[in-house]
Amino acid sequence: MSSVLEPLAARYAYWLGLPAADTADTSEEDPAEVRAMPVILRIERAEPPGRTALLEAAAAAALAVCLDERSAPDGEWAGPVHEWLDNRIRKVARRARGAHWQAVQELPGVTVEIDGAQARALVPGRVVDSPKEVSRLQISGSELPPDEPGPALPGVPVLLLNPHVPMTVGKASAQVGHATMILASLLEADALTRWAAQRYRTSVRTPSAARWRELCPVDDPAEGWRRDRVVAVRDAGFTEVEPGTVTVLAQWAPEQTGV
Repeated sequence: MSSVLEPLAARYAYWLGLPAADTADTSEEDPAEVRAMPVILRIERAEPPGRTALLEAAAAAALAVCLDERSAPDGEWAGPVHEWLDNRIRKVARRARGAHWQAVQELPGVTVEIDGAQARALVPGRVVDSPKEVSRLQISGSELPPDEPGPALPGVPVLLLNPHVPMTVGKASAQVGHATMILASLLEADALTRWAAQRYRTSVRTPSAARWRELCPVDDPAEGWRRDRVVAVRDAGFTEVEPGTVTVLAQWAPEQTGV
């Protein structure tokens, strides 16, 4: 298990068991201290990326920041990453193109490219302190059409989008990033090492309603992990979905995806 992600692992089952309304309760938060990880999606006007590839790039980039050596206890990113993980793991996905995309490459973070799609996850920080290179980017306004990615890749985790809950590409990007982090927080060290060698590659797919129902581990998170190696992302519902909604399931390198 990654020591960096231990706070996330410790809260996982508790968060799944909260009443739906409580997942959106921010009454004890100081708005000036709200922290988030910016996830920047490269969406060029002339040649937009494939939706699935972009989600897979975002999922890998978010985890790569957390498990980068600079996020380790003595690393230069350790403070901001720890302060973020010790609270809600908010992410804010924004789109960029052209010079604006090049500008965010100068900010601390990790860029991942998959099948021509690029996403950059930045080191998290206080939302009120967002640099202008980030705050000027739009959160909404661009959507990518659904695609048909085919069978999941063998030997990598599968991220399953809730078939009952439509999400924009920005929302889905944040959710799959949550999924890789939760999954990594529960993995043994040797499994995490193998995944790192694959650069945290995943297959993002949408399962059948029956498969979703079969795998969703909300009623018994420990059994879901033991039996199916599945974890769930449960959203606070600040945007697009209702509080308490399970948005993504992450399954560790299953032999058969059944999606």
